[in-house]
Amino acid sequence: MNEGLKKINRRRFLRQSAGFMGLAAAGLVMPSVHAEEPMPSDDPMRVPGALPRPYGERSPFEKQQRLGGAGLGVPHGWGANAPNNFYSMTPLQDLHGIMTPSSLHFERHHNGVPAIDPTRHRLLIHGLVDKPLNFTLEDLHRLPAVSRIAFLECSGNTWRGWREAQDVTVQDTHGMTSTSEWTGVKLSTLLEAAGMRRNAQWMLAEGSDAAGLDRSVPLTEEVLQEAMICYGQNGEALRPEQGYPLRLFLPGFEGNINVKWLRRLKLGTAPFMTRWETAKYTELMPDGKAYQFTLVMDAKSVITYPSGRQHIHPGFHEISGLAWSGRGHVAKVEISVDGGRAWQTAQLQEPVLPKCHTRFRFPWRWTGQEAILQSRCVDETGYVQPSRQDLVKVRGTNSFYHYNAIQSWKVERDGLVRNIYA
Repeated sequence: MNEGLKKINRRRFLRQSAGFMGLAAAGLVMPSVHAEEPMPSDDPMRVPGALPRPYGERSPFEKQQRLGGAGLGVPHGWGANAPNNFYSMTPLQDLHGIMTPSSLHFERHHNGVPAIDPTRHRLLIHGLVDKPLNFTLEDLHRLPAVSRIAFLECSGNTWRGWREAQDVTVQDTHGMTSTSEWTGVKLSTLLEAAGMRRNAQWMLAEGSDAAGLDRSVPLTEEVLQEAMICYGQNGEALRPEQGYPLRLFLPGFEGNINVKWLRRLKLGTAPFMTRWETAKYTELMPDGKAYQFTLVMDAKSVITYPSGRQHIHPGFHEISGLAWSGRGHVAKVEISVDGGRAWQTAQLQEPVLPKCHTRFRFPWRWTGQEAILQSRCVDETGYVQPSRQDLVKVRGTNSFYHYNAIQSWKVERDGLVRNIYA
């Protein structure tokens, strides 16, 4: 480097350093490294607090985590041919209100989470349209956006209910459902731009993951009114595990059809009969026949406190839990503390939104005697959440998906809460 260039660079360095020091003195520069973990103080009013972090983190005293299982060699569904077949479950027993933090939203993917460059990602719309279109993420960000708070549930949530009762938590039984605020573009906006033809009745949605998940979506009036192409969740971009940079979102429909890492929508006149809807996500009935396209999640509820493996003491407790329906609003939740002999109406906490988790509450004083706690959801269509006996009477026990029977928690005399069938 010649002497003239050295002087120029030195002057530039000094100017930049002076500017940086000035900003730092004014308190406008974020530290480039994380502050040390704050240590608890006997008197926090006498100790300066921690510095802000570039990206927020929860208190180190909060330890809630998703739990789940990985697929390599694990016979979960069809894990044998999907090395990164994976699921994880939301800790419902630890959450407040109805919203699920993005970092605790359940995951279900069939061959890992793809790493996708958003600048190279495209969404193709073709088939029965007048003008096939290819959207970049930037294109979609420029279009009118909508946001909606709604639940998402894996069709395999509560699959354990089809088997023998196990001593597990509510996270184990019901943890594959979560609620978020979803943001994106209405599907109808894109189909209108592409010129959807009158004879288009079904749509193939295809993801960019290594499992090649693709599902047929009926283009009903409900779907055309409510479906979204989402790029945002809870105020920020989708997490990679939730489909970054794009996913299809169909409020009230089973989770797997809300295709993540969305890359293609093809319109046709009939279902596309992919392997995911012929060999995989089907319902085996007692007579050996299999149902296809059981897409809507029926009304369901579960008490999250007190729940499995928790331990309570005699005295007052507020029973609390979540209810939801893929067909609209939750109209009512009833509580039984005696195994279903008597039912009382629970309070629904606002907001009560369609196709969304609804928080319910019920005051209860435990005397120390054995008790069986249950909740029963009724949705706006009048559908009543069934007992396990009634559900099995119709569906048998060959199914894996769409178990929505009443959940029973037994409180033992020592205060331990256990999962039972009652």
